[in-house]
Amino acid sequence: MIEKEKLVKIAGTSNVSYDRAQLDEYARDISFVNAVRPECVVKPTSTEIVQQLIKLANETATPLVPVSSGPPHFRGDTVPSIGGAVIVDMSKMKKIINVDRARRVAMVEPGVTFGELIAAAEKEGIRLNLPLLPRKSKTVIGSLLEREPVIMPKYQWDISDPLACVEVIFGSGDEFRTGQAAGPGTVAEQWKVGGVQKAPYGPGVASWHRIIQGAQGTMGIVTWASMRCELIPKAEEPFVVGADNYTTLLELASWLVRLRMVNECFILNSTNLAAIFAKKWTKDYQALKDALPTWILFYNVAGYEYLPEERVSSFIKDITDITKRLGVEAVKAIGGISANEILKTVQQPSEEPYWKLRYKGGCEDILFLTINDKLEGQISTMFDTVKKSGYPSSDVGVYIQPIVQGTGVHCEFNLFYDPANASEVNRVKNLNNAAVKALLTNGAFFSRPYGENSKMIMNRDAATISVLNKLKKMFDPNNVMNPGKVCF
Repeated sequence: MIEKEKLVKIAGTSNVSYDRAQLDEYARDISFVNAVRPECVVKPTSTEIVQQLIKLANETATPLVPVSSGPPHFRGDTVPSIGGAVIVDMSKMKKIINVDRARRVAMVEPGVTFGELIAAAEKEGIRLNLPLLPRKSKTVIGSLLEREPVIMPKYQWDISDPLACVEVIFGSGDEFRTGQAAGPGTVAEQWKVGGVQKAPYGPGVASWHRIIQGAQGTMGIVTWASMRCELIPKAEEPFVVGADNYTTLLELASWLVRLRMVNECFILNSTNLAAIFAKKWTKDYQALKDALPTWILFYNVAGYEYLPEERVSSFIKDITDITKRLGVEAVKAIGGISANEILKTVQQPSEEPYWKLRYKGGCEDILFLTINDKLEGQISTMFDTVKKSGYPSSDVGVYIQPIVQGTGVHCEFNLFYDPANASEVNRVKNLNNAAVKALLTNGAFFSRPYGENSKMIMNRDAATISVLNKLKKMFDPNNVMNPGKVCF
């Protein structure tokens, strides 16, 4: 265990806390993982401090749990798995290091939230490829490292996009830069000769950023990251398409993304869309949900600097040909919600309270990757499991996101529940476990295993676990980085 005096010497008195109330905030989250109170919280203000903390943790065999986003947390990855842990809260490292319109790249420290970077990027004429309505306290780097899906799959060339380069202090205490940032020279020296930290691959032939993404802080602590951005369009024309069956909408989305006709593009069921847009829960939610079709596809056609209106009108004409062939109609409003309102909403973080918590106060997510051909069977499997559990099928939110230019799909089920109702909590907890088992059997790929389901998911692939443990011994030989998470 690290002595308080040593922590204070490294990070400063105001950045080290042993306050019991504050520690309790880090001891639990909205997930079902067991509560474990950390020993203390340290808030670094520089890369040098992070490196000193990790080296001291190695000397004293002290577990470190990195956190960057503010509450509420959802997936148990920031709750210590064992006692005596030190929370390394990166929220004070809030510098926006660089925003480069010409190269469409931004670089930030781990405490920068989406709202903060969106505003800075817009001033330069570029924007982020956002996940769907991140909470206001969510940091950009936290989302990038979790590989959260983005709502503009047209610009996603790889599952790791839009992450570019990172600076990481591994669990060994070694500082490392990935991709173009690795060199030659420092980042500042690269800037002087026109270099930009945009390509993620390297150094060498390896893609080192893949070791860090999805690792839940078990390999090291990222102290800055760069990401690919996109130009702000000169013209935008959003549409919605409703249907009683999502399969037609999925086919339409596949054509739109693969032909690179649209920017934002995703599918929600009426439960989720109503949860996002309902204003007063006593009556608005159910009334709005009843006015909506079962499934809604949203897409946005955009034009840029050259002939933007012509580009938009040409795409709309081509899309109309596709919708007619599929027997659906693209409209400007649905159930009293306009397409422009949806576009404005999804280009910013969620308003407070966070949309997943508005309905009942709690939400458990089941998320996985799949392909179009398997999705229908997997959604059927989910709802069969829901029916057996006694959980109301009408309360299941569904979010379908095409990824990597339409080559795959992120599917997410949102289970809303009242955290003060023990019966509801147990029902959702049991449903979560049963659904993951059933979906695994039906070909779902859980690329981001969290909490109690991690062992069940990871134990299906002994070869991967073997490789990950070898990497863990290389980059975190003393197992100080968030022990107990993933398969460690």
